[in-house]
Amino acid sequence: MDLGIAGRWAIVCASSQGLGLACARALSREGVNVVINGRNEEKLTHAAAQLRETASAQIITVVGDVTTDEGRTALLAATPTCSILVNNNAGPKPRHFSDMDHTAWLAALEANMMPALLLTNGVLQGMKEQRFGRIINITSAMVTTPWPHMASSAAPRCALTGAMKALSLEVAAFNVTVNNLLPERIDTERQEYMARETMQRENISYEEARARQVKSIAAKRLGDPEEFGATCAFLCSQYAGYMSGLNIHLDGGSYPGLV
Repeated sequence: MDLGIAGRWAIVCASSQGLGLACARALSREGVNVVINGRNEEKLTHAAAQLRETASAQIITVVGDVTTDEGRTALLAATPTCSILVNNNAGPKPRHFSDMDHTAWLAALEANMMPALLLTNGVLQGMKEQRFGRIINITSAMVTTPWPHMASSAAPRCALTGAMKALSLEVAAFNVTVNNLLPERIDTERQEYMARETMQRENISYEEARARQVKSIAAKRLGDPEEFGATCAFLCSQYAGYMSGLNIHLDGGSYPGLV
């Protein structure tokens, strides 16, 4: 299926590994020119080499931290015009609400809310002028089903979701869509990290922690990053212009709610 986005430019944040890399791979296979980003130059260079094996367009690397003005400026300067923005950043360390002080709350906002808001503001006018824009926010299942030890993830991402919903209503008439992808147990480095955190918190083995991850999903398996990337690519396509302001769960059918 031709998604109709070949030749467009995309910025995919935090894309040297994990979910960001999966999205960059899916877009690059559709002929989208992709700017990938990470803080580690060696890891980013390796990711770019992987993408170029299957990409049918340009892959550009920008080393930088999206939580800094310098990092965001470099990303925005890397494309002649940005039609697709995938907002993403590393998830926080699991922490209970009572463990969060003023400094910790501000750090959570700076990591998982502010970069997406500021980068979106940086590309929005150009998207409106093109009358084409796709903004994807990789958030978390913690937006709709927060766990007690994930307060630092739920709070900034819920706030981001509210701001993006308001924006989606404002820009829909310009063919600019804003959607959120809510992953749960996609099999990336993040899940390995979360398993190790569970080991320490629950005093169990790594194998048991991984088994619990699988057991927690209705499909009784972890998600494939390629499934996640393909969903992102479709939401960026010309065929997704009537979908906006949505929270889309990628969780093996685990979300228990109706809406």
